[in-house]
Order: sequence, then C-alpha cells, then structure tokens
Amino acid sequence: MAEAQAGWIPTPDSVSLFYRVQGQGRDTIIAIHGGPGVDLESIANDFAPLTEHHVVIFYDQRGAGRSTLPEDTTTLTAEHQISDLDAVRRYFHLSRVTLVAHSYGPLLAATYALAHPDAVRRMVFFNPVPPRHGDFWQRFGKTMNTRLDSAQRKELAAIQKKLDDPASGIIEDCRAFWKIALRPRLADPDSSLPRLKSDLCASDPVGIRYGLTVTNRLVMASYGDWDLRSQLRKLQTPLLVVHGEEDAIPMDLVQEWVTSMPHAQLLRVPKAAHFSYVEQPQIVWPAVEKFLTER
Repeated sequence: MAEAQAGWIPTPDSVSLFYRVQGQGRDTIIAIHGGPGVDLESIANDFAPLTEHHVVIFYDQRGAGRSTLPEDTTTLTAEHQISDLDAVRRYFHLSRVTLVAHSYGPLLAATYALAHPDAVRRMVFFNPVPPRHGDFWQRFGKTMNTRLDSAQRKELAAIQKKLDDPASGIIEDCRAFWKIALRPRLADPDSSLPRLKSDLCASDPVGIRYGLTVTNRLVMASYGDWDLRSQLRKLQTPLLVVHGEEDAIPMDLVQEWVTSMPHAQLLRVPKAAHFSYVEQPQIVWPAVEKFLTER
C-alpha cells in the first residue's frame, strides 16, 4: 500500500481543511465522516478495505479535528459544508468522484450531489440518517435510550457537561463518552467494540471539544426540517445504501433513500447496527467492492 500523505486544503473563505490520502488503485474516493463534529479518525482505520483497491481521500470537515475551528460560527452551515467538499474535489483536480459516507455524512454527500450532479460518479452510504427530518430524532432518541440503563444515561449526561468545561481533560472525557455512547450503536457491543479500529479521540484535543460541543449542534441545525425526497427523484447518481438491521436509525426511514432515487439499492445487514462495515465485514465489503467496480 502506498504511504499516506497529509496536508491542508484552502477553501474560498480561508478555512483550512486537513486531509489524508491513503491507498492505491483504479479510482479515487472521497470519504465523508459523520457527526457532524467528529473527524476523519472516526472512519479512517475501519475503511482500510477500501484503500486496498482505491485511492481514498479522508478530510476533517470545518469545525472538526485538525481543520479550522471558525471563530465566526455562522459559517458552520450545510452550505459551507457543500462548498468545502467541492474545494476538496477541485484541490485534487477530480472531474468526477465517488463519495463514501457514514452516518451524518450521507446527508452532506446527497446535498452535494444535488448541487453538483455532474461531479459525482456514484455514492455509498453506510448507516445513513434519513433523507428527511420527519420524526427521525424522536424515534432515534427513544431507541438509544432503551439500550442504556439508568446508570449509563446518568454517567453520559455528566460527561457531556464536562465536555463544555475547558479545564476538563478532553481526551479523557472523550474516551469516557464514547465508551458508553458506542454501545447502543452496536448490535453486539461486547463482540464488536474490540474490532473497531478507528479512534474517535485520536485527533487534535481542541478540535475534538469544538466539534462535539459547537459544530455538531450548529451544522445539524442548519439543515432545518430537511426533506430531500422530491429533489432526489431527479438525481441519476447510482447509490448503494448499507444499513444494519439493528441500527437505531429506523430502517423504514433509511429505505426512503432507495425509494426516492432511480438508481439506488439497499443492502440490509443482519446482526449489525451503526457500524455495519465493522460488525459484518464479510457481508459488507464484497458488496461495496462489487458496486464500486460495476460499469
């Protein structure tokens, strides 16, 4: 495998986006992390199978990780996220690119594809938020709550308060946060947690705190009461949606990506939740590679 390269990409409004390029192969993929507010370290190591046959560009979205943490928080919007993704594509002189995205990332990928349909060759969505707001957050929150006991919920709330305290040790708090918060995101956490290779607490400490406490709230709020379904009907981009059957993100809402797009397909992954590519890699990665190499 080719040695990873890293650096910063300038955007039109003078934000710097940290990137890392890994892998080698026939084409180039831009990998879009979730959150919003986490960073490329949340997916990079677990996307290693992609780098065996493809060049993969990972980047930290603005307000996350090692990228610029804007003093002007009014720039933490969906519109700026779309512009930043286009800056990444242009920086590497890519006319058309494949987008592979996780969690919140598919919402960014889809809105980018709607804004720049000729720039996107195909897309893979891992465990995506739905294409519309609807009652998603209520249903998601209710399911997540049932997967934690009262002591865990209490501890998680206490840790979240500490995240806002600059005097608190962010890496320690980050690890304590995800030690609990990852469990309801996995179908069998005792089995799957040791197999998660990506590290949600490996980036710049200031960026971790800013992403979790500022970026997440503001970027998500900028999408408002989103509903992309009518626009997606005109999008000709091929799409593969990979979703764990036990994900707290409801399957019936995720299916609306497929029913809304003319060239979309759904891979339902049994015994998997929000990290299907880690929980059931023997199912997921061959299907993804087949999709990526189809004519």
